[in-house]
Amino acid sequence: MTPTTRISAAGSAAAAPATDEGSARALTGKRRIAFASFVDENYLPGFLALLRSLALSNPDVCEDFIVLHDDLRPSSIARIRALHPRIVLRRVDADHYDSYVKGDQDNYLVRKAYFILDIFRVRDYDTIITLDTDMVVLGSLAELLSLREGLAAVPQFFYGQHKLNSGLLVIQKEYLTDAFCAKIDAIGQAGTYELDKHDQGILNALLDGDFLRLDPKYNFVKRRLSGNLPVPEDTAILHFTGRHKPWQGGESGYELAQERWAGFDLTDAELHAAYLERPGTLHHDLLVHFGTPHVERTGDVDIARKVALAHIGAGDYQAAVDIMERVHIPVDEAWPHEAYGHALMSVSRYEEARAQLLLATAAPNRAATAFARLAQIAWVHGDDATGQKYAMAGLGVDPTHRAARIWQQRTLGGVPAQQQTSPEDQLAHVAFYMDRQGNAGDKLLPESVRLAFNPDTTARRWHSVHAHRLFDEAALERVNARKGLVIGGGGLFIPDTMPNGNSAWQWNVPDELLNRIDVPIAVYAVGFNAFDGQSYRAERFRSSLRQLVERAAFFGLRNHGSIAKVRAMLPDHLHDKVRFQPCPTTVTRQLVEGWRDPAERDDTILINAAYDRAGLRFGHDYGYFLAQMADAAKRLGDLAEVKVVAHSLDDEKIAFDLRREHGVSLPVIPMYDFENDEIRDLYARTKLVIGMRGHAGMIPFGCGTPIISLISHPKMAYFLADIDRPEWGVSVHDRHLADLLVERSRDLLSDHAKTVADVHGRQQELWKITEANAADLRTILGG
Repeated sequence: MTPTTRISAAGSAAAAPATDEGSARALTGKRRIAFASFVDENYLPGFLALLRSLALSNPDVCEDFIVLHDDLRPSSIARIRALHPRIVLRRVDADHYDSYVKGDQDNYLVRKAYFILDIFRVRDYDTIITLDTDMVVLGSLAELLSLREGLAAVPQFFYGQHKLNSGLLVIQKEYLTDAFCAKIDAIGQAGTYELDKHDQGILNALLDGDFLRLDPKYNFVKRRLSGNLPVPEDTAILHFTGRHKPWQGGESGYELAQERWAGFDLTDAELHAAYLERPGTLHHDLLVHFGTPHVERTGDVDIARKVALAHIGAGDYQAAVDIMERVHIPVDEAWPHEAYGHALMSVSRYEEARAQLLLATAAPNRAATAFARLAQIAWVHGDDATGQKYAMAGLGVDPTHRAARIWQQRTLGGVPAQQQTSPEDQLAHVAFYMDRQGNAGDKLLPESVRLAFNPDTTARRWHSVHAHRLFDEAALERVNARKGLVIGGGGLFIPDTMPNGNSAWQWNVPDELLNRIDVPIAVYAVGFNAFDGQSYRAERFRSSLRQLVERAAFFGLRNHGSIAKVRAMLPDHLHDKVRFQPCPTTVTRQLVEGWRDPAERDDTILINAAYDRAGLRFGHDYGYFLAQMADAAKRLGDLAEVKVVAHSLDDEKIAFDLRREHGVSLPVIPMYDFENDEIRDLYARTKLVIGMRGHAGMIPFGCGTPIISLISHPKMAYFLADIDRPEWGVSVHDRHLADLLVERSRDLLSDHAKTVADVHGRQQELWKITEANAADLRTILGG
């Protein structure tokens, strides 16, 4: 689904993007993957062992698990849910299969074996992996999760390569259709298949060998081990085919195989302990699901810490506090104190956080991190001298500690002196003021917002209020002495960059102080920046948001997608206050005094990739993305010189990975070191920018440069919808990513002058809206 929102001077969307999770996935193209099994009471013990084996063998994997069933008892469902946090129950249409011609009517499976075919009627996923309930998972399923095309299965053991074993299927969305289901029904109702093979017979009759063949290790049938052979080490999925199931006593001659199954016949407590002891990365959902009851049962401090850090990583800071409050932390256990302190500061319980972090400084291996967090708390409270002291202490423990270095630099020298000017002539400006070597887009934003109000962006006309510093009584007094307050620049509606418990978004403002601001408030070009799969502390954020909208004289969001998201959180009577104000970076050519378009452009294509919250951006597809970008980079080199432009230090990763994994070497431009004029100049002089960050699209566009967006976040699609150019975006998950990038780049570059004129035309529409809003703002805030 591609959004078709059009620009209108009135700032309303003809068809604003929907706000549910499904629409977000449609915008980003992120694949939705699920496992699936048919489960009944007779096979429940096998399915429970399957779930345990999946968690223990793939501890970093947790996708939806669809449980098809015809009549599971509530107690059975509870046992299933205890083993997996993302169970999706679907009752099969059992009567539908009564019309199928079947074989031996005395066979228990003659009816239920067909029920797994109901999975082809599911429409909510891009990839579904079906598993028989008499399987256990012994190895990595990463290869299966990365499959993107076709219907994959292991060929049958006894019948050669032409027929599949349906115990494991990897089904892509082109098979999850009404047309494919109609073909299944036609064969089933006609009986033109091997009747004694049930669902497998129908699929083989339908596919006639047209399936993707997988290595036998992904469906290693028990019969391969006749004579009590050991299970091969590389077996990923062991399948106990035949009548004698392990939970029913098994079969003579397969004792070694059945021992592997018995290894997953665990109590819940045994499973929790085994999972939590696994080395490597543990999936957040499973860690929380198994770790929480384990902590409640045992009081295990180290597991509480791991669960708390998982909550922190997902932005659920109160849950992190809650789990740490359930355990007693010994005084000399530094790491739990540090994690608890981190959680407490994230919900603005600063005094308690200080106490926990000071305890953590006693251990050399945690001291640098603890001191850096103490420096951060001091800085948040405006105490740069104390912040500097803590940051230097952290560097004294570890001179290479990045966070300690950042806080040492940020607290150095205190707050810059404001120019002598009358406060009544100034506007206060709440923004995220980026550090040196910080994100280039965020560095440019505060100045861009100010340019939308006045060519003078200096302290003579503006009083800076850093969004991340606690807005206290002194800050309130300073703001109320100015003629107005502008809040803007960037995706401030995001929960996790600098979390706080006062607002649950980026401005650290308590409700009571927000309500005492008595100068006009203008919220300007703010974005709703939550990723697909990311959530806020809903009630705290909603309450803070509502008060902000009520208090604001102007409330402008930078795309219609953000407008839809925010309106959905507000009562109806406040909806009309939320209007469209494009990001000022998108109209840079109109704002920068004396702007001149370049007479000539460099023969370059600049590529940007972002790595913050990589799991939310790429899911299981990073390897695929990288391979596609390597292919694209080679072919784009025929059109122009390809370079990587890094908005932040982490953005350089794509250059390292392309060279290491694919032998593709690209020069890197460290834009994080650039001044604002240098950023604008570079983007104005290149021919094309292919960018993943929002401002790797909006800034070059604002400079008049054609763009293609690598969409890994809904905001990219929102912007392209607003300018009526959705074709300028390609999902990082797209099956034909490289081909599309090369094709669209060639199209945009083939008549570059025409493309640039199109960019200018799109920009002019945004400028009309900006000018109309500026007239209202002059009335609200004064000239």
